[in-house]
Amino acid sequence: MIWLAYFIFAFLVLRFLVSLSNLLFRQWLKQGIPSGNPLISVLVPARDEEKNIGRLLNELTGQNYKNIEIIVYDDNSGDSTAGITESFQKKDRRIRLIRGGPLPAGWLGKNHACHQLALVAGGEYLLFLDADVTVKPQLLGNALAHLQKRELALLSIFPMQLMQSFGEKITVPVMNWVLAGLLPLLLTRVSRWPSFSAANGQFMLFRADIYHKYQFHSELKGHMVEDIAIFRMMKRRRLAAHTILSNGDISCRMYSSFGEAITGFSKNVLDFFGGYSLPAVLFALVTGLGFVPVILFLPARFIVTWFVLIILHRTIISVISRQPVIANIIFAPLQMLSFWIMIISAINHRRTGKLIWKGRNIYPEGIKP
Repeated sequence: MIWLAYFIFAFLVLRFLVSLSNLLFRQWLKQGIPSGNPLISVLVPARDEEKNIGRLLNELTGQNYKNIEIIVYDDNSGDSTAGITESFQKKDRRIRLIRGGPLPAGWLGKNHACHQLALVAGGEYLLFLDADVTVKPQLLGNALAHLQKRELALLSIFPMQLMQSFGEKITVPVMNWVLAGLLPLLLTRVSRWPSFSAANGQFMLFRADIYHKYQFHSELKGHMVEDIAIFRMMKRRRLAAHTILSNGDISCRMYSSFGEAITGFSKNVLDFFGGYSLPAVLFALVTGLGFVPVILFLPARFIVTWFVLIILHRTIISVISRQPVIANIIFAPLQMLSFWIMIISAINHRRTGKLIWKGRNIYPEGIKP
């Protein structure tokens, strides 16, 4: 078993080096000045977002970068999402509301909404933005400048996550702990390998000509984790793309409770591991129980180094993710338990073909789990 203990130790060192690379190469959005004044179409798919849509529209109309159109697709909401949007539409002619119809067979709701939005957008750039994000006035200008500087076809940003409840604090940090500890984000831009892919559908800024040529949401109309799938598709077609972390220009409170976070993350946690259950399970076992063989079979200096690296690893990821360091260290065991629950839930949802999100089954008839 000593070989297993050394393997687990080496795997931690590798994850530590990955997180360190993300810190040293500063993989988050920086200040920049865009070239020219191209039109950006800000496209917002919205379903039952009355708590968020007014705030978001207010923030978008207050952007420093002014040449934008804002199109909201009301996806059969049962609340006042459409009414709130209409009230803003009357005050700012850059805002437009589209009322969605029935969801066609074979489509997932968000993919269909994004596709419909793109069909009516007139901008040189298309920004797909979730309704629950919070954006600062400099976001669009900085994002466009980054895309232009790196000559990208797609820029995706992981928003800074806002957490209020205890349930959020032991679940939400898991996403960046996995992402920033397994993937050197610089390689999402410089490597052509599809395995170095990551994206976040909360913020995806495309060159419009590239998007319209490949019709990404239509091509992946039944894919549950379309953001990562789009990124992989772009890599296969040798299109330049980059995924980075937020420095606070964009933030989001994704979930408001433990149960909501577990359900939400179980939609996509397996896609961090190529969509396969076995690598996810093995990763959970190694990261959660790896200390056992390390303590039992390795010399004391390795055991001490193990725990130092664990703390440094979580510290670095917390810093680059703009999350509280001490809280993430203290809650690490509970976050690990939450991670296991997410994986078990994801496997169970895939087995049963049922996961209800915003009143719809993510595995509708005709779409394979």
